[in-house]
Amino acid sequence: MAGALAVTAADVTRIAERLFLTLGDRRRNLTAFWVLLVLAGVIATAGVVADSTATVIGAMIVAPLMTPILGTALALVLADRRQLATNIALVVGAAIAVVLIGFVIGLTVQTDVVAATNSQVAGRVSPRLIDLLAAVATGMVGAFALVRPDVSDTLPGVAIAISLVPPLAVVGLTLESGAAGEAAGALLLFGTNVAAIIATGTVVMLAARIRHVAPDAGIRVGRLRGRSLVAVAASLVLVTVPLAAGSIHVLQEQRLVSQAKPVAASWAEAKGWQVSDVFLRGSSLHVVVIGTPPEPDGGELREAFDAEGLSDVEVELTLLVGGSETLDGA
Repeated sequence: MAGALAVTAADVTRIAERLFLTLGDRRRNLTAFWVLLVLAGVIATAGVVADSTATVIGAMIVAPLMTPILGTALALVLADRRQLATNIALVVGAAIAVVLIGFVIGLTVQTDVVAATNSQVAGRVSPRLIDLLAAVATGMVGAFALVRPDVSDTLPGVAIAISLVPPLAVVGLTLESGAAGEAAGALLLFGTNVAAIIATGTVVMLAARIRHVAPDAGIRVGRLRGRSLVAVAASLVLVTVPLAAGSIHVLQEQRLVSQAKPVAASWAEAKGWQVSDVFLRGSSLHVVVIGTPPEPDGGELREAFDAEGLSDVEVELTLLVGGSETLDGA
């Protein structure tokens, strides 16, 4: 792998100029970053509100947040404290800015933008371990494409695969809607992706021996302390704990729904009705059935669930009365 990642002094210069926004024409680099970030924040928030996957993907491509995050990894590898502080400040400042954009736009929306009514929100408020695995793999591809310019064509795909700005937009929208728990989940997803990118970026850049080549490019290299690498590893461990808890919770919910579906279907079929949907929302199990009058007795469904060991589960039954009627004109 080291041979495939071998870099030259020219490569190190290119990487540093691309990731360190305060090198070269500082004002122009930072201006471009903030303009693209604000636009990406607006696009992502609009896409979430409209529940439009295509629009959200557009925001992922425009968003420049990958630059300072990988810049943090490069600063760690070079042990450049000044650039490390600068890039961390950019990431934190950008995150706050997008959350504020989401919150402000949320004020203009008449209805609450929450997981129960919006699939874009629902997909980002319950991160699991699989999200960390995807973030690690995607971050590694991004760092590899940066080190190897001949595979840089993969970067748009990396931007789509890694979710940075949309979760922050969800944080702002859900906070404005009063769903603090969902906001925390979206923030955890963002933190997971950031931690994974920094960790994988650090590993790839160390493997590419950037520290050894940097002096030839005229870039100062500081002393790399073990505690810096420990901090990177600890950040991954820190996000793993709530992600594991989230994975267990989702698995328990799936098992509960799988257990409840045949019970509800059997009860509905006996009444001449049909189950339309069975899902969990919060701590309540929702059963939606459709049919024609007379309406079935919900008490019998409760008894059926109790007999299956689901007596401690709160059940919400929704009856959708079907049928048709011809209305003659006057």
